[in-house]
Amino acid sequence: MSIKVITGKVRASFVHVFKPQSINGSEPKYSCSLIIPKSDTVTVGKIREAIEQARQEGVPKWGGKIPPNLKLPLRDGDVDRPEDPAYADSYFINATSQEQPGVVDRKRVKITDPLAIYSGCYIRASINIYPFNANGNRGIAAGLSNIQFCGILVGVGRGASR
Repeated sequence: MSIKVITGKVRASFVHVFKPQSINGSEPKYSCSLIIPKSDTVTVGKIREAIEQARQEGVPKWGGKIPPNLKLPLRDGDVDRPEDPAYADSYFINATSQEQPGVVDRKRVKITDPLAIYSGCYIRASINIYPFNANGNRGIAAGLSNIQFCGILVGVGRGASR
């Protein structure tokens, strides 16, 4: 009951794809924040479509109706992170996984160097959008499946974007 979405080229932030990280004492998870330019209407459209499908699939989990305070994974960087220029004119999704995601380079060769994927680099990601109902929280989340390195970002200390 999840919907697979493969993003266009997005920026990675808060990257924890080689070693799981615990947030506020929670169970450690692999994770990555995907910063999606608002101009990437194809990726944003696919994600919105997947969220709507997950919303409909979640109705049975939520007692037969859509909760009024449903948590959604696609967030507006201009609203939720106005102080951070990396999120300006962008949406973002925090995707997580209990299992380590697949990580490959542009030629689809497995990457094992934990320094190869970092905050600010460009990636494509395979995510799964799904409804949840856990511990009184209801919403739609993004699971992290795979990441493909696409290039580096100017201004992050690694040279020109390739």
